Formats: sequence, structure tokens, C-alpha cells
Amino acid sequence: MKKIVIPTVLAGVMACGFTFAAELPAGIKEKGEVVVAIMPNYPPMDFKDPATNTLTGLDVDLGNALAERLGVKIKWQETGFEQMINALTTDRVDMVMSGMTDTAERQASVTFVDYFTSGPQFYTLQKNKDFNEITDLCGKKVGTSRRTTFPAEIAEYSKAHCEGAGKPAIVVVGTEGSADARAQLRQSRIDAAMQGSETLPYLKTQEKDMYKTVGLPISQQFTGLGVSKKKPELSEAVKVALQSMVDDGSYQAILKKWDLELGAIKTVTINAGK
Repeated sequence: MKKIVIPTVLAGVMACGFTFAAELPAGIKEKGEVVVAIMPNYPPMDFKDPATNTLTGLDVDLGNALAERLGVKIKWQETGFEQMINALTTDRVDMVMSGMTDTAERQASVTFVDYFTSGPQFYTLQKNKDFNEITDLCGKKVGTSRRTTFPAEIAEYSKAHCEGAGKPAIVVVGTEGSADARAQLRQSRIDAAMQGSETLPYLKTQEKDMYKTVGLPISQQFTGLGVSKKKPELSEAVKVALQSMVDDGSYQAILKKWDLELGAIKTVTINAGK
């Protein structure tokens, strides 16, 4: 009879998987499945592969790997974003993993296991050789969606780093969304634009050699995996399993695949959003 030799690293991962599974709620362990809400309209976090119409993105890869480590199957359930928290609190889904920002307001209903960071980031056209640092945008027109917090954040940044340094203020141009901002940028109606740092790598792959980022995100927010507050053992199991992925490098490998290493965390936290 041949002996099966399991490599040390793999054996450790397998052992950890059984440990995580032991911490799962009884109902999830019994059915061997975790139901996760997702809305695939937010590339590269969540979207459908145009060629195959299958779910893909950072959240999908992370979620699949996390479920494997927890020792359960994952069932993705497409859910309208505005319905996700209700679906979670009424137990129609076990978790939400769809690029959801961890905020103090949402924490009243949901426990967030924070796994990623992002923030508002400036970008411009590749041909704009004079814009390399954020302060190069002082006195310039910057467009961004008026429906976000970005106009206020740009104004705050400008007050501190442009006007505070004796330079002219950044001129904020409110747009009807990120697509409108990009259109105005291409038409040279504005000098630069701003949108979430998590979306810019994908944007640059879709319109090659068109855009470049300017500086780092000007603030930070946490993206969290949402769990019902009624299931603290589930959020703890997810936290421990995800931290093991950070520690062994598998988490970083998934982020690298999507060119999102900028948003990597080193320590998995609970409800770190403000």
C-alpha cells in the first residue's frame, strides 16, 4: 500500500481549513454551503466575463478561495445592491461580498470583515505630461461625479495643499457620473478627473495608453464582507480564514491578478470603517 505524502504547507492549509469549518454556525456546516450576495456591475471588483457571461472579479476570486478554506461550497446570489443588507438581516443570504464600503451607518445592521481599502484618486490623460504630482493640479479643472463625496474631498484637499501653500484652488467640476467625467476629460473640457482607486486599473486596461493616475488616493475607506450581526461566529471564522490567506500570500496573489495590490491590507479587521 502506497503512502500518501502531503507537503507541509498543504497539510497546514488543510488543517486550518478544518479548524475554520469547526467555527462555522451549525446551519452552514450542516448544509455545507454559504450563500453570498453579489451584484456583478462593478469591475474589477464584480462583473461578468463578456466572453463567457460567468461571474468574475476580485470579490469572486477571494470569495471562492475563502469558501474553500472554510470547507464549504459557495453559492453566489445576484442581488440588487440596495437589497443586500435586507437580504442579510432576513437570512436570505449568509454574507454580502460585492465591493460594499464599511461605514458607521451600515455597521448598525451589519458586521463587516474588512478585506480591502480604496479611496478617491486623481487621473488624467497620458498626454498631459505636466501633471505628475497632485499639486500639479492646483488651479486646474478636475471633474468627478456630483453624486459622490469626491467633490467635497477634492475641495478639502485643495484647501490644505493648494490654497494652504499659496497656490490657486483646484476647480471642481461636478459631472453626471464617472463616464461623463471621462468624456469631458477626452474632450479637454477638464484637465483631470477623480474616481475610486479600485476602478482605475480596469479602466486603464479597457482604454489602453489613454489614462494615467496622479498620486495616491487622497483618503482611505474599507471594503468589507458583510455578515449578519446575529452570526458573530461566522464573521469570526471568516476573519481568521482570511487572515490565514494574507499570511500565506494567497490573498496578495489574487489582488495582483487584478492589479489591485494598492488596496491590500495586512491585518484583517472588524468594522474598521468610519
